Amino acid sequence: MTRPRRRLLWLTIGTAAVVAVLAVALQTGGGDGADGGAPGGGPEPGMLPLLGTTGDVPQRAALGVKIDATDPGRPQAGLNQADVVVEEVVEGGLTRLLALYQAQDPPTVGPVRSARSTDLALLDELGRPLFAFSGANETFRALVEADDSIDVDAAVVPDAYRRDGARRAPYNLFADPGALRATGAEIDAEAAATPPLPLFEYRAEGAPLAGAGVQATSGLRSSMLATTVEWTWNAQQRVWERTQNGTPHVDADGDRVTAANVVVRITPYEDSGVRDSRGAVVPEARTVGEGDAWLLSDGQAQSGRWQKVDADALTSYTDSEGVALRLTPGTTWIELLPAGATEVLP
Repeated sequence: MTRPRRRLLWLTIGTAAVVAVLAVALQTGGGDGADGGAPGGGPEPGMLPLLGTTGDVPQRAALGVKIDATDPGRPQAGLNQADVVVEEVVEGGLTRLLALYQAQDPPTVGPVRSARSTDLALLDELGRPLFAFSGANETFRALVEADDSIDVDAAVVPDAYRRDGARRAPYNLFADPGALRATGAEIDAEAAATPPLPLFEYRAEGAPLAGAGVQATSGLRSSMLATTVEWTWNAQQRVWERTQNGTPHVDADGDRVTAANVVVRITPYEDSGVRDSRGAVVPEARTVGEGDAWLLSDGQAQSGRWQKVDADALTSYTDSEGVALRLTPGTTWIELLPAGATEVLP
């Protein structure tokens, strides 16, 4: 039996530089595929908006939860139940996760950590979602209070959060999504019962990727590494498997963290004007604008572009010809990597 070749995405995030290396054995996809819902246009009837799969759509808003991404915070609870997970760069070259839930809610989510200004720009594409986090400095707290999202942080809904005695602080705070949603409904019943619009376009089940993939070889160049991430294509299960800092990334249930799609979005980061307790710059992603992008889906990789024309617009993803990139229905991870510090090695 021929052993399937592995298809890899390397993401290395450091304090001074970020290097993303795609190591992929690719096939050329053909055909345009079928449109399974367009950003801003609303999902097709029976299509789960953040997954692109068919099923009964819960009449509820998206719930965003800020989750720790460092090794002391592993294993996290609820990552595999998220429709979409966004990984963003924070201070010191570390990363943090914003997990988005709409199709299903796990019993518990965490470890829950503090908010960043980048989170609000991401949440704004989801209508009026619920936002769960633990703490924020005065600057970010003011931004949260001025934002249109429904604040269900640990100070607002303390009974929805619990401490895990088997873990050390600050990696031991977990939230109950059901309790968060109950409070969200009390704050704004209409918004809490309104599903978000789709963030992506999807292919019909079994349809090929539109356009051609790009072949690359493995390689890694970086220094002062803080976080390394590898996404590997599992041809048998037809999912991308995540490895972090050299070890398989598993959740609190012992299951490998996987995704149907990985969207790499090359994003400039700026000084937010805030410093952490050690005096380090707290970066802020510039989410309005455009830049290069990669889509890993169905064992292939496609290069493309992302564009967001203003703060109120949804982000679009297109190939080199301007045709929308269509994802495989299922879960998606979005990697927000700094501009100018990412290299794809041929």
